[in-house]
This record gives sequence, C-alpha cells and structure tokens, in this order.
Amino acid sequence: MSDPRLEPTRPMIKPHLGAEAGGVETSGGGRQPYGAQPPPPVGPPVWDGPPPPSPMPLGERRNVLDRLQRLAERMSIRWRLTLTYGVMVFAAGALLVFVLYSMLGVIISGVLLHTMPDPDELGLSLADQALWREQFAILKRNMVGLAQDRFLERGVLALAGVGLLSLVIGYFIADRALRPIQQMTATARRLSDSTLAHERIALKGPSDELKELADTFDAMLTRLNTAFDTQRRFVANASHELRTPLTINRTVLEISLSDPEASEDLKTLGRTLLEVNARNERLIEGLLLLARSERELGVRKPVDLKDVAETAVGQLSPWAEEANVTITTDLHSAETVGDPVLLERCVANLVENAIKYNIPESGRVWVRTGMVEGALVVQVANTGPHVPAYEVNSLFEPFRRLAADRVDSAKGSGLGLSIVRAVVQVHGGNVAALPREGGGLVVTVRLAGG
Repeated sequence: MSDPRLEPTRPMIKPHLGAEAGGVETSGGGRQPYGAQPPPPVGPPVWDGPPPPSPMPLGERRNVLDRLQRLAERMSIRWRLTLTYGVMVFAAGALLVFVLYSMLGVIISGVLLHTMPDPDELGLSLADQALWREQFAILKRNMVGLAQDRFLERGVLALAGVGLLSLVIGYFIADRALRPIQQMTATARRLSDSTLAHERIALKGPSDELKELADTFDAMLTRLNTAFDTQRRFVANASHELRTPLTINRTVLEISLSDPEASEDLKTLGRTLLEVNARNERLIEGLLLLARSERELGVRKPVDLKDVAETAVGQLSPWAEEANVTITTDLHSAETVGDPVLLERCVANLVENAIKYNIPESGRVWVRTGMVEGALVVQVANTGPHVPAYEVNSLFEPFRRLAADRVDSAKGSGLGLSIVRAVVQVHGGNVAALPREGGGLVVTVRLAGG
C-alpha cells in the first residue's frame, strides 16, 4: 500500500450542489454560499505557543535610561564615592578569588606528585603500574574538584562579606575626604555682610587640591569684602557730596524769595527751582535708602508693626486730609525683629503711594496689620484708577511707573515700591500686589513673626 503523503496532489473538485443544500451555516442561523467570503473571526486569537519576545521599544529604553540618570543625579557625591569604593574592592576581591581558584588545581597536583611514591620504585608490574596511574589520576581529579568547590563556596561568602565591609569603610573614607568641603559649605552659609570682614575658611592640612580650593575661596572673600567696603564708602561720600549742594541751593533760593525787592517773575522762578530742588533731594534720599535697604541688616530690634503703622499714618494724615483722602486703620499687634527705621520707611512708602495714586476726590485708604497663620502681615489698599494686572509686577522695579504716569514725574521718582521690596527682602519676607476690584491697588507684605 502506497503512502498517501507521497501521492501527487489532485485539484479538489467541488460537487455541484443546489442552492437548497449548498453553503455553510452561519452564526445568525442563515447560510453562507461557498463562493462568498468567510465571516470575520470572533473571540481572542489562538496561539500555537507563546508569542516570540519582542525587543523593548526605543521609547521605553529611553525612559529606563532617563530614570537611571535621574536616580544618579539625586544621589549625593558621598554615596557615589561609597559605591565606587565598594565596586572597586568587590571587583578586586572577585579577581583574587578567580586567580586563587585557578591556581588551586596546579598547587594540589604539584603537592600530590611530590608526596606520592613513584610506581617504578614500588616494583609493580606494568599492568599494576597502569592501574596505579589511572587510580592516581582519578584521585587527583577528585581532590582538585573537591578543593575547588569548597574554596569557591567559602570564597563567595568571604567576597560578600568583604563587599559589605567595603561599603561601610568606603562611606567613612568618603565622609573624611568630603569633610573639608563640608567646612567650606558651612562657612559660606554663615557669611553675611557683617561677618565678611573676619570670617574665613582657613583650612588646615596638606597642600592638596582641597587646600588650594579653600585658599582660593578665602581670596575671593577678601575681594568681596573690599568691594563691599568700597560700596559703603561710596554711599557715605555720595550722601555727603550730593546733599550739601542741594542744601546750599535751597538756602540761596529761600533767601532770594524772602527779599521784598524781588520781582514777581523772580519769585515764580525761585518757587519752581525750589520744587525741582526738593524733588532732587527726595530722589537722592530714596536712592541712598534703597542702597542701604539692599544690604545686610545692621540693626535688629524687637518691633511691633502696629506701632510702626500708627507712626506712619500719623505722619501722613495731614497730607491725606489736604488731598481729601480718608484713611481707615485696622491695626493689631504683630511683633517681629528687624530695623525699625527701615520698617517704618517701608510702611510709610506704602501709605504714601496709596494717598498719592488715589482718585482726585473722596479717595479712601485702608491700612491693616496683624498675624495670619503665623506670619506677620501688613496690607495697604486704596481706591484709584484701574491698574492693569500685567503692569503690577513692574511697579516694584526702580523708576517704573504706570503707563499713564511715565511722562509726569510730579508724583514721585518711582522708587517707593522698590524700597518696599528691598526692605521686605532683607527682613526675609515677601511682598505682593494685586489690582483692586473697582480700581486701585492692594499691597500685602508678609514677614516672619518674632
């Protein structure tokens, strides 16, 4: 009987069936003709086996690399040095175990050859000598294999212990190596305007790279101290040199205006020059105060912002009455530590700006102080023209005014809010401004409580 698999393939001849019997039964109960396309498959696909493993997409590989990179960036240099030391010691130990494992067989074979007697000296027959050599080879192979297995077991355990010990020792070595850098970091954090003159790292030790870095940092601190001294002397000299001629000009103009024989045109010119001179004096005072407020605090005293706000409002109340502006206060105790003069100037500038940039008639100003969620808060709000939200932040820059006031310098020099921000920042706080609904501005100062 021939194998049917070896027979030639014959074309399949479909029997001619009628329409009543032809076709296949479909899931819907009807019949599908043989000549039509088969229905689409339904249900999950059936695999002959598990699908072949597909390579990781490029995007996933990049995500894994990004995670590893972010993890390495978050790891401190101390732990990176510790892991480096541990990996180096572990690699050296693994290499040593491998070398000893390889040499162990040679050593045992040499010892056996030197300790076992020569078969020629035993007087054995040739057949016994062959058997003896075969037994010796088996013994040597077994001893070498057993010794290598036992050595490998104990070597792996010793290697794991050495690896853990190397991590501990590496951590302490890294800590000791980074101790000068920690000293430099601590010194840099302690530095301030008042301690810059005498605070230095002064690192002791061998003349290595860290000692050179510390000496370079000390030299930079010396240059900074010189620059700050130069700035302080400039501010002091400018204060004297700029105030003196303006004071002389004001005195001369006042004497000229008091002259009964002076003409009306001369008096008009004198009053105009007095106004210009007064504006220049305010500008210089503002610049000097801004330079002073941007430096480190030289005075730290307990201050209650309630008293500061009462003093500022009391000084500016007559001017507010002249401008027909009503000041409403809601003052509660808010104690902090800082420079009383600078804080008073800060609150006074806020109230002064609120009065100055108000509506022409029946304007209002609200001044509030108190403690909110552990923070000292001073808030000054005022009625007035609409302030665009996109221009609020720029008001704290020096010499910046609203678009409508940029061509008119009669209202001020544009330093009021700049001084406020500098004073608040030097006291470790923050200041924010928001347009008030209906016009005007709301400025809020937050400081740390005392």
